[in-house]
Amino acid sequence: MENDTVKQLIEAGLPGCEAHVTGDGRHFEVQVISAEFEGKSLIQQHRMVKETVKSQIESDELHALSIKTFTPEKWAARAG
Repeated sequence: MENDTVKQLIEAGLPGCEAHVTGDGRHFEVQVISAEFEGKSLIQQHRMVKETVKSQIESDELHALSIKTFTPEKWAARAG
């Protein structure tokens, strides 16, 4: 599985989000920025991201996914 494919799946599943993906074809690290995360717990945010690639995880096409989530404000603060 390609990094771009994972990015497209996440961005399609969470409209309006921005996903940054790195990986080696089976193990991926993602940083996802979305206003939809506002007011949600970290677990809820991670579940929202995992839901976008659920079938790929279940089929073992995507073996491991490390997730970091940010609201747009937290992403901007992190960069500054």
